[in-house]
Amino acid sequence: MDAAGRRLARVTAHLLPSSLPLQLASAPTLAPSPAASPASDSYRRVHGDVPSEPPEWRAATDESGKGFVDILYDKAVGEGIAKITINRPDRRNAFRPLTVKELMRAFEDARDDSSIGVIILTGKGTQSFCSGGDQALRDADGYVDFDSFGRLNVLDLQVQIRRLPKPVIAMVAGYAVGGGHVLHMVCDLTIAADNAIFGQTGPKVFFWPVITSCI
Repeated sequence: MDAAGRRLARVTAHLLPSSLPLQLASAPTLAPSPAASPASDSYRRVHGDVPSEPPEWRAATDESGKGFVDILYDKAVGEGIAKITINRPDRRNAFRPLTVKELMRAFEDARDDSSIGVIILTGKGTQSFCSGGDQALRDADGYVDFDSFGRLNVLDLQVQIRRLPKPVIAMVAGYAVGGGHVLHMVCDLTIAADNAIFGQTGPKVFFWPVITSCI
């Protein structure tokens, strides 16, 4: 048996139950998946049972009890997972001041909820994670309807995500550009779909975001 086969046999023997015959445990076969392994294998001894069914998601809100307009906020029952979804697919999930305020509300609630251990940030649909700030709401002097929308405190949102004591995972499909690119960068981990596209629009107009220079 070549060296690679011997290494594979040792890994397989480690994952298979110790009650199996030695010749079977040493055979150079692929290790079983954790979900299909018997309860006595080493993976389950360390990690416990791995659910084979998708989680059950339930809509959530913060302590104010108010609903959300621009985002979806869900928690997986019994899984310790919160999912925050930017829900503006008609604008390629671009954010406006209301979007940012709702994101901050959801992140604050997930931080304070002791049953939540990890937070997922994503965008609605498969075409865009987030395309940055919604430029349709701006003119040369800023937001055209400041009284309705207020300040775009996206920097506060970025700081909030970076300071969260719980891991934040960006789940990116489609475009993550401009401010949307920055949003995934301030998360702890990014999982990208095959169609994910990352980019900064600032350098095209001779603007270099500070956070990009810190990569």
